[in-house]
Amino acid sequence: MRVLVIGGTQFIGKHLVAALCKEGHEVAILHRKPTHELGKKIINLQADRNDIAQVKSVLCGQSYDVVFDMVYDWEKGTPPTVVEDTAKLLTGHVGRYIFMSSVSAYGDGLNHHEGDALAPDDHRDRYVRCKAQSERALFRLHQRHGTPVVTLRPPCVYGPCNPFYREQFFWDRVRDKRPIILPGDGRRLMQFAFVKDVVWSCLRAMDAANVVGHAFNIANARPLTQAEVLDALFVAAGKDTPVIRVPRERIARAGGHPLGPNLYFGMYFDLPPVTMVISKAQRVLGFKPTPFQEGLQETYKWYLRHHTKKGIDYTFENQLLAKERAQLAS
Repeated sequence: MRVLVIGGTQFIGKHLVAALCKEGHEVAILHRKPTHELGKKIINLQADRNDIAQVKSVLCGQSYDVVFDMVYDWEKGTPPTVVEDTAKLLTGHVGRYIFMSSVSAYGDGLNHHEGDALAPDDHRDRYVRCKAQSERALFRLHQRHGTPVVTLRPPCVYGPCNPFYREQFFWDRVRDKRPIILPGDGRRLMQFAFVKDVVWSCLRAMDAANVVGHAFNIANARPLTQAEVLDALFVAAGKDTPVIRVPRERIARAGGHPLGPNLYFGMYFDLPPVTMVISKAQRVLGFKPTPFQEGLQETYKWYLRHHTKKGIDYTFENQLLAKERAQLAS
């Protein structure tokens, strides 16, 4: 097939491009830079995704069997109008338009099915708004113009090459024999998707029957508590380190933030829980998620071979732990 990946140079996109090449597809990527490091076979198309005029100049007259829309601009956001305009530009020139959304599109709540309402347009979080609004725009295009849209909604994606300081956060502290802060009672739920499962779902959505016009939740079936996540991370590393529970209000008062700079539990790893049910993906796509522990073992092997542990400033964590010890002593 002739495939375009919008993005393709980061985490999920990088894995996807490699998988597409392995299957023998003709692959092009569209991104901001004039070159890439994904191999000579990958066609490079240069354009700023947020500049629809640039995108149009590059894609005008082109047709693709499949387009994967993988991009989110973490600095500026990716407005839903940009997603809609890109899909509109390709309508009539693409066999399937597969959009990488997120569990965040639901906004909040537990046990979401794909038919549940997405977050409102006035949601406080820009990322949530962009994903929800983009999906609504794409499905309107499908209804009105037949744009062959499929959307995928993973939660926290983990695995080899993760650019976010998540799994590595904990393993760095295990190697440094540092205590790990567990916010609250450790019962907050988290749901995960192994990056290779997300890529498998992308490939399956390319030609599976009865998927156009549908969204799919892609994740491990069972959410885990934060305490369970720590246990799994320790098992993967074959070692552990002390865990200190600290109430969230104390973390917040001290200046801790789940996105940094005073990171205390891995980037984005201490947000209000949003979980979902994956039965539709299992039924329609034949989706079989990789067991979390198995995926972590593979990720830890990559971590040992490729992760460079830079000098970490533990000042904030030291201060927070010192206050907690003083509180307990009193």
